[in-house]
Amino acid sequence: MSWGSLRLRLVAGGLLAILIALTIAGAGLTLLFERHVTRTIGDDLDVYLKQLVSGIDVDAQGKLVVGRPPTDPRFSDPLSGLYWLVSDDGGQVLRSRSLWDTALDLPQDEPSPRELHHHVIVGPANARLLVSERRVLLTMGDRRAPVRVAVAADLARVTAAASQFAKDLALALGVLGVVLAAATSIQVGLGLRPLDALRRGVADVRSGQRKHLPVDVPAEVRPLVEEVNSLIDAQEREIERSRSRAADLAHGLKTPLAALAADVALLRQRGEQDVAQAIEAVGDTMSRRVDRELARARARGTARQRGISTPLRPLVQSLMLTLARTPAAQRLEFKTCIKGEPSLPLDRTDLAEVLGNLLENAARHAKSQVRIAADATANPAISIEDDGPGIASAERARVLERGVRLDERGEGAGLGLAIVQDVLSAYGWQLVLTDSELGGLKAIVAPEDSRRL
Repeated sequence: MSWGSLRLRLVAGGLLAILIALTIAGAGLTLLFERHVTRTIGDDLDVYLKQLVSGIDVDAQGKLVVGRPPTDPRFSDPLSGLYWLVSDDGGQVLRSRSLWDTALDLPQDEPSPRELHHHVIVGPANARLLVSERRVLLTMGDRRAPVRVAVAADLARVTAAASQFAKDLALALGVLGVVLAAATSIQVGLGLRPLDALRRGVADVRSGQRKHLPVDVPAEVRPLVEEVNSLIDAQEREIERSRSRAADLAHGLKTPLAALAADVALLRQRGEQDVAQAIEAVGDTMSRRVDRELARARARGTARQRGISTPLRPLVQSLMLTLARTPAAQRLEFKTCIKGEPSLPLDRTDLAEVLGNLLENAARHAKSQVRIAADATANPAISIEDDGPGIASAERARVLERGVRLDERGEGAGLGLAIVQDVLSAYGWQLVLTDSELGGLKAIVAPEDSRRL
């Protein structure tokens, strides 16, 4: 599948969109999870802060004391990641055992009483700490002194939890991505199915199995189908006009050609043989050109008719009987090797002209034998062989080039190989010339896409 494939582009675009969406979703969910865990830890700190505030008191000497510190054992373990700190404006500082000989570097703010502040600071061992802070007023003698109370927790747990969550999420999103990729591929296939049906319809139109594309297609494709059908109708009308013009031209030339033939006869009676022969050659050339254009016009019209099928055996027998009556063919042996009952998707008249011309050429050059073969069970090809001198390979290739006419190189009537190729091309068939086992030329009539000739 090349990059020019629409299916590949759609699937690749869908996979890229899925990858971007899952990446953004993974980053967003991880961030939301981290914030959720941080808020949960903040709520726990608020509970510890309330416990700490309720246990603060002033002794008889006016010093701060914490009668009932929070009961979490981590406050007693040095550098455990959970800390509390109490301080006043007089320089008194009380701290949890977990802080050991360090302190919390709290920001310089002035929270109002009963107002909670949350900060992220750098604590012991350069750890990131989430701090929950509150300011309370305590009565110390005859004055009310502000006391700053803070509880902090290490955010390493949040980082570890977010990292583990990201790993689990990546696995889940990977599975989801595979499912979405498969769904995208199926969706693209279903979406392009009308185009595939359209392709088959065009192939059927080209092969003559139908005249128009099917109109039972989705609304998005229907305008294209209607335009193509209109184009087919316009082409049909143009072909019909071309056939009519070719027929008019041919009929218009028949009378002058007949008059020219009568003049040739008069010239011969007068003894002017050279002039008569020259004029007769020109007339024959014009007649063959007219016949060629008529054959091409008819082939263009009949090649796209639906359901054309011509049984080969009866046609070959009829051509053999006709050809055997000619003086040149009476000295030859004609062999027919047709296996089964093959039928070819060509109009009978066109196929008769093709085979008749090839058989006539073979009979003209054969020494003693002409053979025609076909097989209904194998490749749909027809071969006509003779034991004559054949055609050299270089000459054979030149004969089949566009614009070169073998029928103009020698004597004989009929359509000639140029017209044979024109008729076959209209049906998507071809003429191949090769060496015959009989020693002469082998002419093969086969479909253009045939690999085995």
